[in-house]
Amino acid sequence: MAAESGHKVGRSSVMTATDWDGRYGEGRQWSVEPNHFFADAVADVEKTSDASGRKALDLACGEGRNAVWLAERGWNVTAVDFSSVGVERGRAGAVERGIVVDWLVADLETWDLGTRAWDLVAHVYLHWGPDQRLPFLKRCAAAVADGGVFVVVGHDRSNIDHGHGGPQNPELLTTPDEQRELLTVAGLDVIRAELVYRDVSIQAGDGSEKQVQAIDHVVVARRR
Repeated sequence: MAAESGHKVGRSSVMTATDWDGRYGEGRQWSVEPNHFFADAVADVEKTSDASGRKALDLACGEGRNAVWLAERGWNVTAVDFSSVGVERGRAGAVERGIVVDWLVADLETWDLGTRAWDLVAHVYLHWGPDQRLPFLKRCAAAVADGGVFVVVGHDRSNIDHGHGGPQNPELLTTPDEQRELLTVAGLDVIRAELVYRDVSIQAGDGSEKQVQAIDHVVVARRR
């Protein structure tokens, strides 16, 4: 099980760029280290192909922790987010560590992901409403190059009733089976789709800390 800070009390609506600018303006929200589930998935990918010089796209990169980690491993990374505050924090962190990443502030609903352009597309805790989800996932799938992979990490719908944090609107969440179906329709081969569990420390009413569990999912799909 992984443990990770930053996932606040659940919300029921999609957060805007202004919302995220305000949240990131409060200070760092996530660890400097990459998301554990994402890192494990990428490590598996790297067992069969060298990362050096290959192109990776980090969607909704936030403060850039996954993008910087990928670049450190040799990936040629483009990181995109609609929060200028988050992107600037990512850029500053990369410069501090001597890491080169192409940082972009853009709205993913309209930004061109390209066609068969990326060896790795990262979709980490990026949640869409039902009307946007399938069109966007189709665009993500189309952006994966031959032999490339699409890695999804997200809050699972079961987290609302049985976990902690994350969106509380079930329409914003999916399941591994739903992701498998969507990505298969979009033309990718799903090689992994499963629930994963994350330990979260929260403060109890008496000021003490207690451990609760969040339920996420990881989906990895490849273009042959």
